Amino acid sequence: MTGPGNNSVSHLIIGEEEAGQRLDNFLIRHCKGVPKSHVYRILRCGEVRVNSGRVDATYRLCNGDKVRIPPIRIAERPQNEVDEAAKTRVDLPIIYEDEAMLVIDKPEGIAVHGGSGVSFGVIEALRRQRPQAKFLELAHRLDRETSGVLLVGKKRLALTALHDMFREHGAGADKRYLVLVKGRWMNNTQHVKLPLHKYLTEGGERRVSVNPEGKAAHTIFRLLARWPDMSLLEAQLKTGRTHQIRVHLAHLGFPILGDEKYGDFVLNKNLKRDGLKRMALHAWRMVFRHPLTGAPLECIAPLPDSFGGYIAAVDVRTDRQFTADNLEEILSDQ
Repeated sequence: MTGPGNNSVSHLIIGEEEAGQRLDNFLIRHCKGVPKSHVYRILRCGEVRVNSGRVDATYRLCNGDKVRIPPIRIAERPQNEVDEAAKTRVDLPIIYEDEAMLVIDKPEGIAVHGGSGVSFGVIEALRRQRPQAKFLELAHRLDRETSGVLLVGKKRLALTALHDMFREHGAGADKRYLVLVKGRWMNNTQHVKLPLHKYLTEGGERRVSVNPEGKAAHTIFRLLARWPDMSLLEAQLKTGRTHQIRVHLAHLGFPILGDEKYGDFVLNKNLKRDGLKRMALHAWRMVFRHPLTGAPLECIAPLPDSFGGYIAAVDVRTDRQFTADNLEEILSDQ
C-alpha cells in the first residue's frame, strides 16, 4: 500500500490478515499519529471510500476490498523513541497464552493502542516486544484508565471467532468488573437497562450519555461491600457499549471514584490526595470458550495494589476491617 501519511490519495487492497476488522479500527491502526477525531471526521465526510462507495465506520472489511484514504498529515514521534518506550515502560503480565490467543492483565493508565496524544499502546508494545510474532490483534478494548483482562488474537481465525463471540454479548463471554463508586448502594442485585448514545464534544473527544435514541445497554450490578461514603460493586456486562459501566453508574448518581470523564471532579481531587490515583474500575474476570477448540476458559486478573490498597486504607480509617482476604472470599463466591 501507499503510506497514508503522504500528500497524495492512498489506495490499498485488503488482504486475508486485515479482513474482518471494522473500518474505523483499521484506519486508526494504519494512520498512526492521526487523532481519532480526524479519522472519524474523514469517515463522516465520505473522504474514505470502500470499493468506490461510502460506508459506515462500523463496516467490516472483506478480503479484496479496495480502500481509498485521502491525504493526511501525520505528526509522529520518531520510531526509535516509540520502540524504546514500548520496551521499557509497559509491563504486560500474561494470564494465559497458547498458539491462538494471548490474555493480558492490562495495567491502568495505558491505552490499548496508539492514537491521539498516545505514541504507543498495549498492542504496539506487544508487537515490538515480540518481533517474531506474525499476527497480533486486539480482540476487544478496555478504556485507558481501566485495568484487567484483555484478549489478543494470535491468528486471524481465532480473532474472528473472538469478535463473533463478543458480538453475542451475554451469550458469548461473561465479563465481570470490580468498581468502587461514590455513595451507599442499596440493592444486592440491580439490573440497569438504559440506552446509550455516543457523541463527540466540540474538542473532538468521545463521550456517551443515556439517551432514549441510543443503543440498548444492559448491566447487572451486585453489591459486594459498603462503607459510609462508597460501595464496592461487581458489574456484569450483558451488552458491550462504549463506557457502559461508567455512564450507567454516573446516570444513577453513583459515579466511579477517580473517573475523570463522568465522575465527581471535586471528589476526585481529594481522592488523589488520599491515595487513589486511578479510576477504580478493574476487569477482574472473564469466562468464555476457546475460539478454536471450544474448551471453557476462565481468566482472572488479581485486584491491583493501586485499587486494593485504597480499600485497605479506607478500612483503617473507618475501622471496618474489610481485608484483602475478605475480598478474595467474596469474589470466590461470585
